[in-house]
Amino acid sequence: MKFSLQKIKREAPYDFEDTVNVDELESMDNDIRNITDVKVKGEATVQGESFTFRYTVKGTMTLPCARTLVDVPYQFDVQAVDRFTTVEYEAKNNEDIHFINQEVLDLLPYIKENILLEVPIRVYSDEATIDNIVSEGSGWDLLQEDEHEELKAKHEEEGKEKVDPRLSSLKNFFNDKND
Repeated sequence: MKFSLQKIKREAPYDFEDTVNVDELESMDNDIRNITDVKVKGEATVQGESFTFRYTVKGTMTLPCARTLVDVPYQFDVQAVDRFTTVEYEAKNNEDIHFINQEVLDLLPYIKENILLEVPIRVYSDEATIDNIVSEGSGWDLLQEDEHEELKAKHEEEGKEKVDPRLSSLKNFFNDKND
C-alpha cells in the first residue's frame, strides 16, 4: 500500500481501503502457519509536515493449538495509528514518529508489524479432545488418570517387596534382641 504524500495533502482527510497480501509473514520465524489477504481500511490526516494514519486491519491467520498442535483459525481486528513526518528533527526527538525522506509512503511494513504484534501467545482448538492429542513419544506415554493410579500402585508395591541386597543385613536390626 503506497501513498503519494502530495495526494494526501491535497485530499486530506484521505480515506483508503484495500486488500493486502501479507503471506510473507508465514515464512518468518513465528507461529503463523497461514494468513489470508487482509483488509485495510482507514484515514490519513495531515497537520503541517506530519501525517497520521488511523486504520484497521482485519483477517484470519492459522496458528498451532497449544495442546494438540492442530491448525486453529484465529480472526484478528487490529486498530492502529502510525505517525510520519518529513522533518528529520521531529522524528529524532520522538520515537513514535517515523521519518519519511521520500515522496511516496509504503504502509505495508507497518501493517505487517501490527499484525505480528497481534499474534497471541497461545490459542486452543475447540475440537481438542483426548483423541487428537499425541499419546506417546520418545521415552514417554500419555496415561489416563486410572492408568496412572494403577501404575503408581504397582510401583509402590514393587518398592516395598524389593530390598537392596547391600542393606539386607540391616533388615532384622531391630528384631535382634540379643544386642
